[in-house]
Amino acid sequence: MNWYLKVLKNYAVFSGRARRTEYWMFVLIHVAVLIAASVLDNILGTTIDDIGFAGLFYVLYGLIALIPLLAVSVRRLHDVGKSGWFLLVGLIPIIGSIWLLVLACKEGEPGPNVYGPNPKESAPAIS
Repeated sequence: MNWYLKVLKNYAVFSGRARRTEYWMFVLIHVAVLIAASVLDNILGTTIDDIGFAGLFYVLYGLIALIPLLAVSVRRLHDVGKSGWFLLVGLIPIIGSIWLLVLACKEGEPGPNVYGPNPKESAPAIS
């Protein structure tokens, strides 16, 4: 949970680097909250009829978490030595998503790079 809160505190920081742990813990909790919001929408009947799974709470949380998700994704790409603009590769059907997944799973560059110091070496572990 601390990793999730760390990302939310740095919600608009697009510079620097993000470890795999920081990125994946945020994504894990983000998906869990989206599922909970979808269930809540279905229970309360606030779903959008055309979509079926999304509703008021799902869309509201999605909008709130959009900037932090983009920021941590850009910082994750920085950790592997890529520009944040590489997120646009995700617009390429299938191949783009697979490539971004591979980059997100890849270990960060050792030592400092153009985007800053290695967060694995410079920051204390968050428990």
